[in-house]
Amino acid sequence: MEKYIISLNNKEIPKYIIISQHIKKMIDKNLIKDGEKLPSIRKLASVLKVNNVTIVSAYKKLESEGYAIQKMGSGTYAKRKDVSINFKRKYGSIIRKISGDDLKEYIDFSAESACSTLFPIEPFKEVINKVLDRDGTDALVYQEALGYEGLRQTIDEFFWNEKIKKENILIVSGAQQGIDIVSKALININDNIIVEKPTYGGALTVFKWRRANIFEVSMEEDGMDLESLEKIAKKNKIKCVYVMSYFQNPTGISYSIEKKKRLLNLAEIYDFYIIEDDYLSELIYNNREYKSFKKLDIFDRVIYIKSFSKIFLPGIRLGYLISPKTLKDSIQNSKVNTDIATSSLMQRALDLYIKNGMWKKHIDILSKVYKDRYEFMKECLKKLNGKVKFYAPEGGLHFYLQINDDNLDSISLFYNCKKEKVLITPGIIYYKNPKHGKSFFRLGFSQIEKNEIEMGIDIIKKYI
Repeated sequence: MEKYIISLNNKEIPKYIIISQHIKKMIDKNLIKDGEKLPSIRKLASVLKVNNVTIVSAYKKLESEGYAIQKMGSGTYAKRKDVSINFKRKYGSIIRKISGDDLKEYIDFSAESACSTLFPIEPFKEVINKVLDRDGTDALVYQEALGYEGLRQTIDEFFWNEKIKKENILIVSGAQQGIDIVSKALININDNIIVEKPTYGGALTVFKWRRANIFEVSMEEDGMDLESLEKIAKKNKIKCVYVMSYFQNPTGISYSIEKKKRLLNLAEIYDFYIIEDDYLSELIYNNREYKSFKKLDIFDRVIYIKSFSKIFLPGIRLGYLISPKTLKDSIQNSKVNTDIATSSLMQRALDLYIKNGMWKKHIDILSKVYKDRYEFMKECLKKLNGKVKFYAPEGGLHFYLQINDDNLDSISLFYNCKKEKVLITPGIIYYKNPKHGKSFFRLGFSQIEKNEIEMGIDIIKKYI
């Protein structure tokens, strides 16, 4: 009973409010466990030397605020308020408010995109000038709804060895728009879809907007648990499965060739499509062979989405989409209905940039810089040994960590780190049910130098 004893001498605040606030704090700090029975009204009133009505009012206030639940004939029980749902809704706005010069004061582990200081601005300016000299005003007007023909041809030649054909390539404004376009073309209300658990929050949002039934399948070290996926497919008519083939966001996991082939076979057997979000396959730091689902797709079951923004420059909103023949018209119509065209100038500039060999040089530079940061951060994370578990993805731009302490969640860690000018990404934003991600957080290293990585991890260490 000692933890319930408090001073009630403040005459400006009603006693029942002081009592309820004290109990709330103890529940939030886990000093009173979720589901723990609170003292009886008579007993607590006796200990605090107040009348029974004061305790009744305190317990009613706790109930109204979601911190207690009354069970008839049994008593009142603590209920730890699940703050994860509200936090998931407001996380984006918290991060957006920290921008411009303010962001420079932070060590930003939350960033997902390429470092702007590594962008080859002078060569790209030359490319844009060449495009304007060559094409004049044609470079500034919307001409082709499917995308600039030259860029589609270059993508086919450079990335696919002319096996796709430009007619089947659709230029989009990044992966997020690609997911949205495919969803509008393919997914209707109450359609069943499968996603990885955890998965990219932006995709979850799109699928929820389409009012689909979302099934989550846990990730293993070589991709999705396909035994669980097949059990779902046997009982439900699945429309599509959304996957991130390389360095999945957030886990960093890449699919093995064996799992890719098996998932493609399951797609044919159970008649569903695979939406492949090729996230960061350019940034492989070991000798792993690159083979996308699309390159292995003999059944024409894969809708392939690729963004250039993550590895090039976020402000250049460009990507492309390849759809199966059966869905080509509906997906292209969905694009036309979403917007008329993507920036013509940027498409032409990127086309020339790739043709002139600059793209490959840029990726080579990025791979060298990011591999160095990756190896350094992996070593720094060893300072947290015993406090967290983490998977080393051997590529990509982030690590995903699990907190080993049941008394600490990633939301508390986020706020503690934010006070010290360090930004992390709590795992709750990657789950359909946010509470499943409360012990996880993601650390990206694309926007920060090695000295900042070390400083940031030292600050994180303080709180775990």
